[in-house]
Amino acid sequence: MPRIVTMIASATEIVCALGCERDLVARSHECDWPPSVKTLPICTAPRFDIHGSSGQIDERVKSLLAQEVSIYQVDAEMLCELDPDVIITQAQCDVCAVSERDVQRALPLIDKNTNRKIVSLSPYNLADVWQSIRNVADALGVSSRGETVVEQLQDRVRMIAERSAALAHRPTVACLEWLDPLMTAGNWVPELVELAGGCNLFGSAGEHSPWMTWAELRERDPDILIALPCGFDLATTRREMACLSAQPGWTELRAVRDGRVFVTDGNQFFNRPGPRLVESLEILAEMFHPEVFSFRHEGTAWQRFV
Repeated sequence: MPRIVTMIASATEIVCALGCERDLVARSHECDWPPSVKTLPICTAPRFDIHGSSGQIDERVKSLLAQEVSIYQVDAEMLCELDPDVIITQAQCDVCAVSERDVQRALPLIDKNTNRKIVSLSPYNLADVWQSIRNVADALGVSSRGETVVEQLQDRVRMIAERSAALAHRPTVACLEWLDPLMTAGNWVPELVELAGGCNLFGSAGEHSPWMTWAELRERDPDILIALPCGFDLATTRREMACLSAQPGWTELRAVRDGRVFVTDGNQFFNRPGPRLVESLEILAEMFHPEVFSFRHEGTAWQRFV
């Protein structure tokens, strides 16, 4: 069986969903699901302090980008020792996780393995996520298993989409991927919002997440406001909401008045383009239409902020 190294959390989840966890020999610093992978060696690290406020982290990342310095580093010495047959990385975002470019920089430093496969994933929408699962399955020699996993995930999505499509009311929704400065969610999130029975106000499916202003958010005044910051867990997201609730006109927002502001564990769910995007869809569905959907994610994956 191939020796696998995963450089992104979603890839680790895909490998495990395919039943190949036993072949993992190393992971990235962000790979933490399923919990059993935490015993694996870590072969990547961020080049900046990941602790601090949203604004502080944003400044550190932008400073590195301005210097044309990679945000993450790969442990080439560890890769040399492990000599993996398959390395799974991504080419979708240099900020969110270790990129294909980071891996390519490390490869000349390790011994030559002419049979090594580099699988680079670039998911921008749900269709890309399903294809990513197939691509990983193909590289690991379990193609049929990949098709089965995709079909099972699509069946779960279809069930929710069919039920939500029959609902008369579709609340307007704003999903925030970063809080200071404000960034709305793009890529697969607008699709999830629509499938869950909402009307997405900001960001476009299949496109990078765009920056936005507080004035734009106030003007559109969504029925529902969801915070799902990239890399933040539930507790951190709740703490960082202070930078929003202190904004002028916060209490006048419809979502605030109606008690429909939600905080989520964006790190575990919405920000990872892997199998658990279906759980992300479930989370949205029970937020939007609690009278119809109940998947029991409240409390662990999301909470009401107000």
